[in-house]
Amino acid sequence: MANMENEPVLRTKGISKSFFDPVENKVLKDVTFQIERGSFCSIVGKSGCGKSTLLYILSTMDTDFEGELYLDGQSLRGLSNMELARVRNEKIGFVFQFHYLLDEFTVLKNVILPGIKLGKLTKEQLEHEAMGLLKIMGVDDQAMKKPNQLSGGQKQRIAIARALINKPVIIMGDEPTGNLDKKNTEIVFEIFKELSQERKQSLLVVTHDDDFARRTDRIIEMEDGRIIKS
Repeated sequence: MANMENEPVLRTKGISKSFFDPVENKVLKDVTFQIERGSFCSIVGKSGCGKSTLLYILSTMDTDFEGELYLDGQSLRGLSNMELARVRNEKIGFVFQFHYLLDEFTVLKNVILPGIKLGKLTKEQLEHEAMGLLKIMGVDDQAMKKPNQLSGGQKQRIAIARALINKPVIIMGDEPTGNLDKKNTEIVFEIFKELSQERKQSLLVVTHDDDFARRTDRIIEMEDGRIIKS
């Protein structure tokens, strides 16, 4: 059996995607690339180039495409919705432009929710893990507050802690700094960089921020549904 350490964390082969409205509109065209473990990659390109559609497929949210998708050495072709939901929860951490924290719960509870759903650790173990992550994010003193008591930058750091709680093989970000000012964008970038370097966390981030992208390990540039540079 191949050594998983040498296996790319994510690999695509010939991914194509069309929408029909009413004529065929091909939004992704033969997209083939791979992401190495521990690398910090960004996907850039003009609006409408297909990058968000691609991320939706890579995150297993959209299964209606041609081609092959492998995550952590496993082909995701033909898995049931329930199996895909488990893969998503266990192996992928998500950070979106909007944090999607639940205001009825404390910060700590928000962070542990994906872990409760996965069911591998006890609530006490999860809370211990979560406090450690919140400390890394510099917001452990906010653990018992509700999200609506926090700033936008703090909320996004809590969303990153939540994305890490199940120790995913990859974190996928969709414009994770799109809603933040320059200072908080810098904080989030530094957190991602540290996760990649210190924890060997793989990261794939769709961004419109050229400065952010330029400082990642690798830029994947898309145009008209294709990868033109990687």
